[in-house]
Amino acid sequence: MELSDTTQQALGAALRGAQARHQALAGNIANATTPGYVRQDVEFHAALQTALAAGRKPSEIAFTPSPDAAAGAVRADGGTIDIDAESAKLAANALEYQAIVAVKEARGAAMKAALGLG
Repeated sequence: MELSDTTQQALGAALRGAQARHQALAGNIANATTPGYVRQDVEFHAALQTALAAGRKPSEIAFTPSPDAAAGAVRADGGTIDIDAESAKLAANALEYQAIVAVKEARGAAMKAALGLG
């Protein structure tokens, strides 16, 4: 049984956002040597914050990668991927994903316990 409130739904949306960011960062690493490739990112924190502030349901939030306008060329062929920076961002995003999972599971267990369901 899945118990859900706005916070649980927001945590679920954050998981989707972190997953979308993970895919974008992995794509950047995969294209590190592609000439002219422009790094992509998913700013899911801002998207989630904006949507919740506007009263939108967390399930309605779409997380799509977009080009990073601030990324400058780091290679002579115009590529914008710094493999070390991307690897660090990927690792940090994975840790954040794990933290969100832990919080979501703990909140769910606390809600079930409070209701006497488990």
